[in-house]
Amino acid sequence: MLTRRRVLSTVAALAACRGVVAANTLSTASPADPPKRTGGSLLRLSLAGYSFNSLMARRGTPEQIAKAEMTLEKFIEFCAAQNLAATELTGYYFPKQVTPEYLLSLRALTHRLGITISGTAIGNDFCLPEGDARQKQLQECREWIDYAAIMGAPAIRIFAGKVPNGDSEDAAIERCAAGINESLKYAATKGVFLAMENHGGITATPDQMLKIIQKVDSSPWFGVNFDSGNFQTDDPYRDLEKIAPWAVNAQIKASVSVSGKKQPADFPRIVKILRDAGYRGFVALEYEEKESPFEEIPKLLKQLRPLMDG
Repeated sequence: MLTRRRVLSTVAALAACRGVVAANTLSTASPADPPKRTGGSLLRLSLAGYSFNSLMARRGTPEQIAKAEMTLEKFIEFCAAQNLAATELTGYYFPKQVTPEYLLSLRALTHRLGITISGTAIGNDFCLPEGDARQKQLQECREWIDYAAIMGAPAIRIFAGKVPNGDSEDAAIERCAAGINESLKYAATKGVFLAMENHGGITATPDQMLKIIQKVDSSPWFGVNFDSGNFQTDDPYRDLEKIAPWAVNAQIKASVSVSGKKQPADFPRIVKILRDAGYRGFVALEYEEKESPFEEIPKLLKQLRPLMDG
């Protein structure tokens, strides 16, 4: 089991090697703790709605959604046809006007098909300076916390954002952490996890991720969304190991990028990283390749099933 002391020691050693900050500074900090887990690793397979990104209408009207080749309802049925126990309903493909009735219809459909909603996702930017645009981002996060609670989705994948033009990364990180802390207070009242994803911008490296984590208040409702395909460093597997202890949600992709060069993902190695960190939870396949998702997703699920527990 990864103890808090051991994780903090690892973070301090990393910072010393990279020259990010002095090791003695990190060793006395109080970042959000990694989740406390009981028992061994337990991985449950899910599928992300983003896998059909090009076939879905984004925040469309009912008419636009009806014309799309794939809808959230059809996606849920696809997950059931693949005998998946879970589905991730990515926020981009919900109607422009989201109602409680619509959310409850998705909850009813998934339950009838024996599927758990493993989570949802939003495309927020908490690096924005104070003003109307920032307040809109925070309000949208609160709205999606409500939506997740109604649907019974346990977690929301959130982004950190990017440095505004003319600003410094340190200032952006401060605002990002403040936005997460403010949102966490509301998430805690609804029982919804906020999982910060390694998604470029100020989360492009594990060092940046750890800087933000250092400034997030310790909360049982905060963690990391471990995305196996988003680091584009010289060794993404090494860097995934550094954020894995904080994972409360995980995604796995068919490819990784080594120094920006795409190559097939080593699924067993990625799963081992999660297991070594003691991760217990959903692992959602997020398909982003150019080939047909209808043809390729079943093949990838066939590779992943033997590596999972359910």
